[in-house]
Amino acid sequence: MRRRTLLTGLTGLTGIAGGLVAAGAGPASAVDRRRVLHVRPGGSVQAAVDAVDGSGWTIVVHPGTYREVVNVPVGLGELTLRGATRDPRDVVIVYDNANGTQKPDGSGTYGTAGSATFTSAAPGLTVRDLTLANDWLRADHPEITGTQAVAAYVTGDRSHFTHVRLLAHQDTLFVDTTALDSLDRQYFSRCYIEGDVDFVFGRATAVFADCQFHTLQRDVNFTPKGMVFAPSTARANPHGILAVRSRITSGAEDAAYKLARPWVPSYETTAWPSLVVRDTRIGSGIDPVAPYTNMRDAYPWQSMRFQEYRNTGPGSVITVAENRPQLTATEAALHTPATYLGDWRP
Repeated sequence: MRRRTLLTGLTGLTGIAGGLVAAGAGPASAVDRRRVLHVRPGGSVQAAVDAVDGSGWTIVVHPGTYREVVNVPVGLGELTLRGATRDPRDVVIVYDNANGTQKPDGSGTYGTAGSATFTSAAPGLTVRDLTLANDWLRADHPEITGTQAVAAYVTGDRSHFTHVRLLAHQDTLFVDTTALDSLDRQYFSRCYIEGDVDFVFGRATAVFADCQFHTLQRDVNFTPKGMVFAPSTARANPHGILAVRSRITSGAEDAAYKLARPWVPSYETTAWPSLVVRDTRIGSGIDPVAPYTNMRDAYPWQSMRFQEYRNTGPGSVITVAENRPQLTATEAALHTPATYLGDWRP
């Protein structure tokens, strides 16, 4: 079953008024003293974002599927966007742009970052209890070669996602920074993230705690079918992507996926990708013999900061020691959520 069928199954809701409403108020333009806006089916999440004036607001999205692109600008600091229930499947924000999709105004294609269903540059963002998805499918668009289709593109410092589902295929979650020299921090807890190629990627200091990463089945006749991580950490940043106490599962056959490959962008050739996966169960979908590969041979993964510590599961078995760099206990003490997030405690 294709993803769009799955996502649109929530649209037949009744008994809930559409539109944007300030909590405890009548007309949509009313301002709530608690700085809370509610979005219901028939309304728009982006309209709620546009209605926010200043920092510290909360947008509550009620159960339904919202087919739109949402962009949170940098000026909306400390914004909270949350689903109205505790089940992230109840609220789905989804769209279907890809890197190679032509813009309606004819000015070109969206590019990777521009394809995102959800974009935020706001510091102190909190997102919880909902789903962000990009349901663009390669099979539906054989004419498009730029197949990256991002569910969420996040750049702001102190961005916190908890109990969020992130769904796409290639480049699901882009953890980036506001500038090449920024060390923006992002924290993902109890999230579910699925995809196939490089589906968690970027240069942010990004911590994933108690998350599930799921590799999709892919109808191709080659392996690897994809990679979970593709960090592009700046050389000046001591901390890149950290996955801790998490699970890596797969809908594909055994050893069909790699754990990671380094991304050294053409616009930042000094990047020194960093990835630590620790205390995590790695399923059989990851190749245990050679879990890492190159994106380009000019930047071999062996020269990057790729390390593991105390992982379990069939995909973590060490058969060729040089293919699985391991932290010592002393080194592992430097790779914890606390050390990566510094003075920020989400």
